[in-house]
Amino acid sequence: MFGNITDVPGVKVGHAENKEGITGCTAILVENGAVCGVDVRGSAPGTRETDALDPINEIERVHGICLSGGSAFGLDAATGVMHFLEDQGVGVDARIVKIPIVPSAVLFDLFIGDPRTRPTAEMGYEAAKNAVVGDFANGNTGAGYGATVGKLAGPQFCMKGGLGSTSMTGQDGLVVGAIVAVNAVGDIKDPDTREILVGARNAETAQWIDSCAYLEKHGQSQALAGTNTTIGVIAVNAKLTKAEAKKIAQLTQNALARTIYPVHTMLDGDTIFVLGTGDKTYPVDYIGHLATKVMEEAIVTGVKSADKLGNVESYVSIQST
Repeated sequence: MFGNITDVPGVKVGHAENKEGITGCTAILVENGAVCGVDVRGSAPGTRETDALDPINEIERVHGICLSGGSAFGLDAATGVMHFLEDQGVGVDARIVKIPIVPSAVLFDLFIGDPRTRPTAEMGYEAAKNAVVGDFANGNTGAGYGATVGKLAGPQFCMKGGLGSTSMTGQDGLVVGAIVAVNAVGDIKDPDTREILVGARNAETAQWIDSCAYLEKHGQSQALAGTNTTIGVIAVNAKLTKAEAKKIAQLTQNALARTIYPVHTMLDGDTIFVLGTGDKTYPVDYIGHLATKVMEEAIVTGVKSADKLGNVESYVSIQST
């Protein structure tokens, strides 16, 4: 593993945050267009333009993806990304105007900041304007700025989530990258050791609550519907159909199942987009396998990179206690 999703040719990333509101958004731009698929696995999603990505529908290519905090209010950020791309002359040519296609997914981050301050179209424009190829910070960045995890036993036991991105190279020039904002109701575990990295934790006793064990004991969650989700994007320099992109998105959800406990709940809106930017074909199962690996690593990177914010502890902060 190395780098981030911008190692995939044709992909740029930019972020914007509001530190008073403890919220932010991330713009993933593919200005030359990319075939896109999506898989929505959680039962409390907040999305925009996902219907257009169904393989039976007309639109073939998108020009960006917006990941945002702010719950449903944060869907406004995608409008700003659209306006930026329109200013660059990017979009579907409708003769009288070019219309950028920018699907979006949001997460709920209103617990730890000002709940009246959410990502706006202006913030989305700023994130798109900031989009470049190269390094960017993981953790408390962009859409992951106000993310939290481990809320199943109640939000008072949560820890800091965050934004993570990684990439890897495969055979015959294939490059696969992932970016994800981790805001799950469940705990995040190391996919190899099953050790809890961040999750429901009693700050007074410094003991893990273990969300799955809590659910088994009590039979229900103390979290609120729609207040959690993990949203992310896979990009590959491969030629994909919309159906293939959707299948790879489905396969990539396995990464969430290997790192988040429990996952895909009634309280999460887990959504994965897949972008194909290239002109060379590869086996779908091969791409899906690598996509799952980079998404696993991106999830772990995101939570391990996050700093304590307000009273919400993080992986980094509890290592020193």
